[in-house]
Amino acid sequence: MDKVCADSITLDLLLAARETVMSSPLGVINTPMISWCQTTLPLTTACSVHIKLENMQRTGSFKIRGVANQFARRPKGGHFVTMSAGNYGKSFAYASKHYGSKGKVVMPETAPVSRSVLIQSFGVDVERVPTSRLMSVVNRCVQEDNMTFLHSYDDLDLIAGHASLGLEVLEVVPAPDVVVVCCGGGGLLAGVAAAIKLSGSDETRIYGVEPEGACTMYRSFQEKKPVGMDTRSVASGLAPPFAGTLPYELCRRYVEEIVLVSDEEIKAAVSALYRSGLVVEPSGTAAFAAIVNNRIPALKGKSVVCILSGGNIGKDELAHFPD
Repeated sequence: MDKVCADSITLDLLLAARETVMSSPLGVINTPMISWCQTTLPLTTACSVHIKLENMQRTGSFKIRGVANQFARRPKGGHFVTMSAGNYGKSFAYASKHYGSKGKVVMPETAPVSRSVLIQSFGVDVERVPTSRLMSVVNRCVQEDNMTFLHSYDDLDLIAGHASLGLEVLEVVPAPDVVVVCCGGGGLLAGVAAAIKLSGSDETRIYGVEPEGACTMYRSFQEKKPVGMDTRSVASGLAPPFAGTLPYELCRRYVEEIVLVSDEEIKAAVSALYRSGLVVEPSGTAAFAAIVNNRIPALKGKSVVCILSGGNIGKDELAHFPD
């Protein structure tokens, strides 16, 4: 990735990226926002919550936003490699097929096999490796096969594309008190946070949510630099081996705090959402899990936005969650 810093992200850049994303031939949609009170979901805190349904997005997650902006700024017919546990890989494969590009997705062995099969169905190659070897395999593809690396979360164009989600939030809730976003490598959190803060919502508190077993951004905040760890979580999409450098810089600037949820809380969230008619994958439920388990402070009487980031979960996976 080119050397960029948080100052590279401006409101003008994000507005231009949104135009690119929403006019993309990939068919990115402005996903619905619904009020929590329009669902049967439990809520113990007296606050007004809006839910952003990115589980209804094209390819099933927010990832297509960043991919749309990335591919619009790369030469058509390129030969690209990336690493992904599933959602970015699916959007990457979808875009590769549309643009006529060759592609390869390096996936952690912990990712569901069904996701590998789905990605391959778009015509890109998949290589499954231990999480600790993801980057070394990507580097091999770049050096030996002359492929171009598209990062799945530490990339300016990607983050700018994800910021379109934050701009959409502000169109429905112009001045939210609190916004809660899942965090893996930090690309979505960084983009949404930058969009909201640079749009003038200085008082909005933005929280990132990570699994306890994959808390790279949480540890990065503690150590004041991007760090990695041996990640393990049922939310495989939130378990990259390290936090992104640019996402870390943006999160340090715009994010209030990173909070943690357990795998059991994530599993319960998947089930609660499913019972209410919302199909959301484990990674996509992290923000919801943080709210219902009281990880976000001082919510009483506040206007809150909860982002459900993805819905790519198969019947075989749902069978492993409590009724």
